[in-house]
Amino acid sequence: QGLLWQSTVLSGLNHLVSGGCAGKCCRSRDLSCLNTDWRMDRVYGTCYCDMGCVRTKDCCFDYFTECPAQDCAVSDWSFWSGCAKPCRPSVRVRVRHIEQQPSNSGEPCPSLEQQAGCREYRDHQGRHCGLNSGIQIHISLIFMNDCDLRDPAPTPLRFCVEFTLESRTPHCTVENRPHTHWMRYITEGFKVCVVCEPPAMRNNSGSCQGDGLESEKEDLLHWQAVGNHQCRGTWKKIQKTQQCNCPPQHSFVFI
Repeated sequence: QGLLWQSTVLSGLNHLVSGGCAGKCCRSRDLSCLNTDWRMDRVYGTCYCDMGCVRTKDCCFDYFTECPAQDCAVSDWSFWSGCAKPCRPSVRVRVRHIEQQPSNSGEPCPSLEQQAGCREYRDHQGRHCGLNSGIQIHISLIFMNDCDLRDPAPTPLRFCVEFTLESRTPHCTVENRPHTHWMRYITEGFKVCVVCEPPAMRNNSGSCQGDGLESEKEDLLHWQAVGNHQCRGTWKKIQKTQQCNCPPQHSFVFI
């Protein structure tokens, strides 16, 4: 009997090693993700290796060892590319790469590419663009560092214009690309801030085309967004200031 008992114990140990959740982890609730082994409540029988077993308390004994959630891991952002096209409103791109795929219901991977509005004021040969190249009343959102046209050093020429948004086209609300999500945030009646700074100023005149400084406060001025030329509308000038005072999603630059 002693030999028989010893054989039974060894057989049970071998079963524990080969059973459990090893290689059987499932994402979300999956009733087919099961095994026959010891459960965490020390009951031997059908046990599960899916996410739902934690709530129902019928996980296999090694669930938390074999099935830890692993979030997606990505690299840092690359440097921004140059503008896709010079001398006109365009876009630039930066990317990052997946370093570790998510597993066992870990956090999914975030966006791997960002685009931002931009404008190069020199062509591929290094020559200054013509004054009439492109439309300079376009705006590009300064949001989450997507677009940054600030000079390295402060300049006394830089100023901000506050506007009240009067209208926008329906195309602004249907955009779903990552770099155009900001278009959903601008709504009629909201105040927006637009920065005018070099090199968008006209011949160092201290003004940007479309800034409305020569217009009356009741004049309707037109704007159009970089990244979706069908997103456009009208606004009225409130005032010119040296410092913008708007939330990030309502802050723009003239380009």
